[in-house]
This record gives sequence, structure tokens and C-alpha cells, in this order.
Amino acid sequence: MAHTVLGDVSLGYQFLWNPLRQLGGIHLFVGTEDGVVVDAPHLLRSLCVLWSEQAPILILSIQSHSLLRDLLELTLPPNIWLEIDQSHLTDPVMARRVHLAQQHGALLVWRGQPGERASAALAPCFKRQIISLTAVEALAGLRVSLRRHNNDEPVQLSRPASPVVADQIYESVASHLLAEHCLDEQGAWAVAGWPTEEVLLGYRHQRIQPGRRTIVRLIEAIDADHATEHLEHVLKHDPILFYRFMRYANSACLSLRTEFDSLRHAMMVLGVSLLRAWLLEQLPHASSDMNLQPVRSAMVIRSDLMAQLLDVGNGDDLRREIYQCGVLSQIDLLLGEPLEAALARLPLSERVTAAILNQSGPYSPYLEVATALETPNTQLTRRLCQTHHLELETVNRALLRTLSSPQDPVAKGQFLI
Repeated sequence: MAHTVLGDVSLGYQFLWNPLRQLGGIHLFVGTEDGVVVDAPHLLRSLCVLWSEQAPILILSIQSHSLLRDLLELTLPPNIWLEIDQSHLTDPVMARRVHLAQQHGALLVWRGQPGERASAALAPCFKRQIISLTAVEALAGLRVSLRRHNNDEPVQLSRPASPVVADQIYESVASHLLAEHCLDEQGAWAVAGWPTEEVLLGYRHQRIQPGRRTIVRLIEAIDADHATEHLEHVLKHDPILFYRFMRYANSACLSLRTEFDSLRHAMMVLGVSLLRAWLLEQLPHASSDMNLQPVRSAMVIRSDLMAQLLDVGNGDDLRREIYQCGVLSQIDLLLGEPLEAALARLPLSERVTAAILNQSGPYSPYLEVATALETPNTQLTRRLCQTHHLELETVNRALLRTLSSPQDPVAKGQFLI
């Protein structure tokens, strides 16, 4: 492969979750190596080619001052926005470039320190603001939310209003209650990241159930006589459902003299009638908790990315196996039990268990890199690629293909009633 600009940058990402708990955007962190000059027009062209029109909004967080300066001089497409940190605006030259870029149609996003807001003079230059609440502001928002839930709306004008305003992006949201306040009560455009640990903490005394939406979509797909490939695609997008079906397929009650180490094999042998009956048994207990959807989606996207990272010549079976490695790598969070115990209940290949439990074996580099990409630490990604002899360009292309994939449609059939 000839070297291109995607080999000159290292990437990381963060999800932006909208009020439907779906991806409203991707926060893409773009890092460069010291002394390397990145061709900004070439980078933008590459992003435009790989980022489909159906993909979520892409917000570029450029970690190089010079690359940001060069990108501000270019014409950006409407689905690619550019983050401008408040620290850049203290430079009069950069501030002037920001104003000119906005006048030429660039969609810009302001970002500052906790408690900061864009000034009244600057705010019109920006499509959105990425706001980090201070601890005091977060507490004020929660108090407003609590009064509303208790039907105790403030009557006196002196009572404080929420610091959360509509149509903006809020980051470092530490609890699901604050996320709900931002998205459901105040009309925030998105929450950057998700309070996964706090959401899962609320389930410490109960089992997390598969998502109702996925079960309904599967039943609809079976009734519509969709191919096994489509059913597999839908089922594997719920990690708990994936895990439970694999356990069910390998359970002694089926009286089958074989072990299923892949979802495809299990579905083909058991057949759609048995699958549909099993799904109907799961439906009454299924979860409709929207706050679990970002947790599931993040796990699935990690798995999709690992499958993309695997060399195309390795075949579909190995792709399914490395996807399985990704989707099970965090299954302990959903099951509330140690990984070793959870994985012991499935007939997994040594390659999968070695990567997850021992950080070794042929799949370990892909799991390490996929995990590192989930952070703003782009230099860590670069170091891991060097350690495992993975091409940065290959990794970046796989990441952009994965993140730009369109979202799955929502189920809409009779079982939603």
C-alpha cells in the first residue's frame, strides 16, 4: 500500500450520544508526530472519502496547532465540524482565522475548561459548544431535576435555574441522572462519553437483560424470512443476547452431540423456528432501559473495529472469531461476574480466551489497539501500532470505516405495543 496522509496521523475517538441514546456524532481526536508536517487538504479529502453522508456528524479535535490552522483555511463539508479550544482564541492570528472560517461556512465547535462558556462576542461563530460542568454546576442541575420529579417547580424567580442549556454538548457527565437531565429535560444536543460505570452500578443487585429492541428486530426479521446472515448481524449487536444464545445453543437440554463455537454455526443447526421460540421466551423479561443502549453500542463497535482490523485475507470464520473476542472482552460488566467464570461457560478457542484473559496470542494486538482508540491518547495508539507492527494507515482506515457505518434501523412491529 502506497503511503498516504492517514499514515501521518494517529487517532482516537469518543461517542456523542443524542436524546435517543443513539450516536449523534463522533468526537475524533487527531494527533501528529513531532516534526511531521501533515498535508491538511489531503487529510480532509481522505476523511471525506471515508466518511459517508449517512454517518454521524464528525467533530475533529486537532491536537496540532499548525494542522488546525491549515484546516481552518479549507472548505469543510457540512458533516465534518472543527473543534476550537478556548486556548487557541487567545492568539489573535488564530482568532482571526476562526472568524474567517466561520464566515466562509465552516461549522465550528467551541470547547473550554470546566465552568467556561464561549463569550457573547464569540458564541455566534460556533455551531455548538462542548461544555464541561463544574461539580457545583452539576449539583445545581441535579437539584433542578429533583424538584421537577417531585412536582416542586420553582415559583420564586430567585430560585436557581439549571446551568444546562439546550442544543449544546456536555462532557464529563458522571451520572445517568445528570445525563437524563441534560438530554431529556434540558434538550442538550448530545452527551460526550457515557457514565457507563455508574449506569452499571445501578444493576449490581439485578441481572441486566437483553435489549427489547434487538429481540423485536430479530422476531420481525425471522417473520420476514430474512437470510441467516442478516439474523446473525442483528443478534450479535446485543452482547447479552449473544452470550445467552451461545449458552443456550450449547446447553445439555438440546441433546446435541456437538459444541457451537460460533454464532453462525449455532443458528444454522438449530434453525429459525427454535430461535424464534427462544426469543419469545426472552421478550417478557427484556430491558427497555435506554441508558443501557450506549453501553451495548460501544461494545459492539469495538468488536466491529477488531473485525475490520483483521487482514482481509484471513477469511470470514476468523473475522467472526475476532468479533467474538471483542464482544466478550467486556461481558463481565454486563453479567456482573469475573470474566474467567463467564468465558468458562462457552466453548471458546484458545485464541479468544488468551487475548481476553492473558493479553496474549494472535488477537491480543487487535484488542489492545481497539481499546486504545477509545481514548484521546493518540500517542498510545501510535506506540501500540509500532509495538505490534501494525500500519497506522491501516488502523486509521479501519477505524473510519467502522465509525462511519450507518446506524441500524429501530424495530417497529407489533411486539413494540
